[in-house]
Amino acid sequence: MVAIKAHQAESFMKSPPAQLAAALFFGSDPGLVSERSTVLARTLAARENPPGEILRLDDSELDEDTGRLETELQMRPMFASRRIVRAIAGRRISAQLLKPILSSPFEGLLIVEAGNLKTDDTLRALFEKTENCFAVACYPDAAADIDGLIAEVLSSFSLSIEGDARALLQSRLGADRALSRAEIEKLALHSLGKQMITLEDVENVVGDAADLALERIAEAAAEGRTATAMTDFGRALAAGESAQAIILVTQRYFLKLHKVRSDVDAGQRLDDALKAVRPPIFFKQRDAFARQIRNWPRPQLDQALRRIAETAKSARLSSRYEDLYAERLLLALASMAAAGLAASPRR
Repeated sequence: MVAIKAHQAESFMKSPPAQLAAALFFGSDPGLVSERSTVLARTLAARENPPGEILRLDDSELDEDTGRLETELQMRPMFASRRIVRAIAGRRISAQLLKPILSSPFEGLLIVEAGNLKTDDTLRALFEKTENCFAVACYPDAAADIDGLIAEVLSSFSLSIEGDARALLQSRLGADRALSRAEIEKLALHSLGKQMITLEDVENVVGDAADLALERIAEAAAEGRTATAMTDFGRALAAGESAQAIILVTQRYFLKLHKVRSDVDAGQRLDDALKAVRPPIFFKQRDAFARQIRNWPRPQLDQALRRIAETAKSARLSSRYEDLYAERLLLALASMAAAGLAASPRR
């Protein structure tokens, strides 16, 4: 029954309490929520003998069996020690579901990931007030945290960075821990073979992390991953982002898809068209972007861009309903993507 403040989180992560039964990670940085959840799950699994088994659950997996979460926590795996269950808070995985589970002893260990929760939120209060449960705040990195992350990643590649380049890099990071780490890794891979990263390297390679965090929403919609798009959209709004900013980033993302698709239709090889994108596409996102190019024919991208432009105009003229307009847009784009996947031959 402990609330772990943002400045206490690193200490908590280095030495999780022995009596820990359940932990809630919440806040406006979804990448940090996910990263800390992953690290804690691995830490808890490793300190079991034999190592514990990690299982992930979300709302969709409880639709047919609402009692599955409790069942998994009460069971002991056949070839492992305790089971560590990572659950994503949502429609079903809520304070109402978790309260009776946490009020009684259970065999496994529970880690829950959530978005930005207010101090009076029932899920947050449940973890802060229940014995052997911990609620850990995850908010965007401060300058010192970003500097440490830069040093950590670049040292693993045996790279140094100029002072001006470091300052620019810091200014473009911090909105989301996972995206910040990915951008530094992308910069390091781009700079392999060099000893020093320059200001020009950062300008050419690293995008703005705040926009990149919103770009994940557009990416999920373009891939037809409706649930992910809606979850990330809700988290972005809870973190204070405006729906109009999300629409704008979505428009830029689909313009990028449109440019590459047009280049391919004009006879350019897909690999060459992807290499020409600036800033470069991170290698971990490259396959997903390539799939989207194959899935979205030019006419459908034209249609999508018209829909986005109409939504942007409506949101500007009636900002009172901008959240609703943006939500409908993302649902429509994800539906178009899913229809394209269903109609496409197996690749």
